[in-house]
Amino acid sequence: MRAFLIASALACSGCDVIEQPNGLLPTWTTNYKQAISENDRVRLRDWRKTFESALADARKSNAADIAREGSLLDPDSALAGPAIPDGMYSCRVIKLGARDSGNLNYVSYPAFTCRVHAQRTLQRLTKLSGSQRYVGLIFPGDAIHSVFLGTLVLGDEMRALQYGQDQERDVAGYIERIGPNRWRLLMPQPHFESRLDVMELVPQGATH
Repeated sequence: MRAFLIASALACSGCDVIEQPNGLLPTWTTNYKQAISENDRVRLRDWRKTFESALADARKSNAADIAREGSLLDPDSALAGPAIPDGMYSCRVIKLGARDSGNLNYVSYPAFTCRVHAQRTLQRLTKLSGSQRYVGLIFPGDAIHSVFLGTLVLGDEMRALQYGQDQERDVAGYIERIGPNRWRLLMPQPHFESRLDVMELVPQGATH
């Protein structure tokens, strides 16, 4: 099944995503602790250990690339507020640390388009293009972290699964500000390919 899902991701470079009729959460809440699965609670709890381990493996082959990214790939670069504002973003993903022996320890993708907008009393983040598209909600966290809970849409799929419907598709992460007009989404222990996915988010037309 996993091989089929990854193969199908190559079929579409970008599709509009429709959420489940009942929304991305089975029961609406603004408290991520009431929505998060136990599996994702562990992934977020161990984020730093995951970051450091994946980074160490990636440095073996791509030390110069990692150095060039600066604060994006620095575990200690997160800054206190403001939270990410609504708007259109240029977003690119870097995958660190091979999950399986057939994967690379460092993969950097070109920028795609993401949108952040209000959804009821939270925010929704949607990656609008690419073969792997994150769709989820942004919850208040602490002074440094907002919490992202969502799902992964693959290939030519048009509908996002509800969070918690399929653990293999669930995505959990932290959104952090790392500079003026620059945020990142850290996604520890994704279920495919890598051990850490890092998405850079820069407002379209802005510089950092």
